[in-house]
Amino acid sequence: MLSVENLEVVYNDVVLVLRGISLEVPNGSVVALLGANGAGKTTTLRAITGLLDIHDGEITKGRISWNGSEISHLDPAHRVKRGISQVMESRRIFAELSVDENLTAGGYIRKGNGKIRDRVFELFPRLEERRKSIAGYLSGGEQQMLAIGRAMMSEPKLLILDEPSLGLAPMLVQEVRDIITDINDAGTSVLLIEQNATMALSIADYGYIMETGKLVMDGKPEKLLADDDVREFYLGLGGGEDGGRRSFRDVKHYKRRKRWLS
Repeated sequence: MLSVENLEVVYNDVVLVLRGISLEVPNGSVVALLGANGAGKTTTLRAITGLLDIHDGEITKGRISWNGSEISHLDPAHRVKRGISQVMESRRIFAELSVDENLTAGGYIRKGNGKIRDRVFELFPRLEERRKSIAGYLSGGEQQMLAIGRAMMSEPKLLILDEPSLGLAPMLVQEVRDIITDINDAGTSVLLIEQNATMALSIADYGYIMETGKLVMDGKPEKLLADDDVREFYLGLGGGEDGGRRSFRDVKHYKRRKRWLS
């Protein structure tokens, strides 16, 4: 199980970004971390995966544990060896390498990874069809599949995805959703960092909502989906009598603060 306890993160020794957040990802589960841009979701990911240093960030309080062992001090490579892998926002594939070469890079810690590659191709048949193609020439959806496939090459026990639906057409968002479900069904835990609350909560076992570096709400998807603020600010459903979706004009002029920020 991944456990984040009372975590605070500061950038450049000045800017406090995370303000005492605590969350858990039980083994075998899908947990969604929701929030708008600037809420602190990506900083949370960097803290878990060990990438704060290269962004001049530092954990100043709290701890991160993985299956009972603290990992806050480990570098990213050792966290991957422990079974934690990530798919970064905007895919971050090696654009000048082939699909096959990208997958090889993702599986560098696993010797004899042919069976893992076969499993990736089962999940993503289009990648097998285009395995010799240069990754930079793939479509946006194919690049997202490659980014997920590359992360799966390390055989992670926990897969962290940062905005996997970003920039994808609705049909491809549904496909990515189904792939995440398949990965979880095969035994991999998933921490899903998303702005697309509808997609994330449709597959999550539990959800957290972040605002300005703090966790302001958490619970089972059915609880979050029933909350008026979540429905209004994250699902775009109005608070009127008919509960219907409001127009952009209505949203633009709407001034009420979220109750958790009052």
